[in-house]
Amino acid sequence: MDPPSSAPATNPSESRAFRRWLRQASLATGLGLTPEERSRYVEEQKHARCEKWKTELLSYSPPVVFMLKHLRLSGCAVPPSNIVCGSCDSTRSGGFHPSGAIVLCQGHFGGKRHMQDTLTHELIHMYDHCKFNVDWYNLRHHACSEIRANSLSGDCRFMREIGRGNASFSKQHQACVRRRAILSVRENPKCPDEVAAERAVNEVWESCFNDTRPFDEARACDLLCLYGARADPNAF
Repeated sequence: MDPPSSAPATNPSESRAFRRWLRQASLATGLGLTPEERSRYVEEQKHARCEKWKTELLSYSPPVVFMLKHLRLSGCAVPPSNIVCGSCDSTRSGGFHPSGAIVLCQGHFGGKRHMQDTLTHELIHMYDHCKFNVDWYNLRHHACSEIRANSLSGDCRFMREIGRGNASFSKQHQACVRRRAILSVRENPKCPDEVAAERAVNEVWESCFNDTRPFDEARACDLLCLYGARADPNAF
């Protein structure tokens, strides 16, 4: 028979592995955490998922890679560091700043495809700013870019509209683009009211809805998104 060990028994409550496990259990269940600790953990998880999806989209998403290529060819290359995940108010999923930055609103995406549409939308704004010297306080300029971004990004895809409760079998795409463009222009600090926003959209509608640069056709992004779901090894 082996002699009993002289080493003192390890108290499980004092072991490093046990403390790590206890911490993970607390984070998963919320038990033993203060409201501030729980809130911080939730935000950290949202940020980590946003960064993971961003990295995958920049590498594998055909519409995102396509837009980045055309921005680079236009002399406005966008480094990954200029696309940031952050907290936003509940009314938006992303935003573009004329200085060359894009914000992705972590925790506001129903899935990676939703983030893809948002990122493509903001990259189209960036492309317009680079190519056409947009004055974002000019309501007509703003309206034109919103029409293009909503039409070309996938934001107004049929299934997205069903999810919003706005499905229609008659000119659904145009109705969605117009509605979302008006909502965005209405938020412009230079826009006095919804009537002015609607007027700006109507005045530029024909030329801007039919301007599909840098895509070859208005629904090209829908095809790129479809193939993107097959190309990405971390399926959308």
